[in-house]
Amino acid sequence: MRRYWWEESGIYFQCAGCGRCCGGAPGFVWMTAAERAAVARELGIDGAALRQEYLTRVDGGYSVRERENYDCYFFERNSMRCKIYKVRPLQCRLFPFWPSMLKDKKIWNYYMDLCPGMNKGKYYPPELIKRFLNLPLAAGL
Repeated sequence: MRRYWWEESGIYFQCAGCGRCCGGAPGFVWMTAAERAAVARELGIDGAALRQEYLTRVDGGYSVRERENYDCYFFERNSMRCKIYKVRPLQCRLFPFWPSMLKDKKIWNYYMDLCPGMNKGKYYPPELIKRFLNLPLAAGL
């Protein structure tokens, strides 16, 4: 069985609120039906309005639209805050514990240079990281 670089030491991470994970590069932020319903409630709109204004259909699923600079539509750069932070999608909640970032220390280090919260703050033991990786959405990240 393959062992990962973090399996013995765990990982430290504390969100610094910089917003760098919320934009600056193209990508997809997937939303399940339950997440869409929670976001619509949070915004005080119905599901159709949410889909029309904030989402785009991709390969049979829904992803959050991006602005021209690739920022997430829910990220408010002037305040450096997420408009839907309380109900943000699981994909956002899991950052930086995405399989694509955890599989290789070089990839982690690349993102560490972009995210000031990586390798700082709260300790996440290997057992918890493994649970994150087993969440249904994590497989696609």
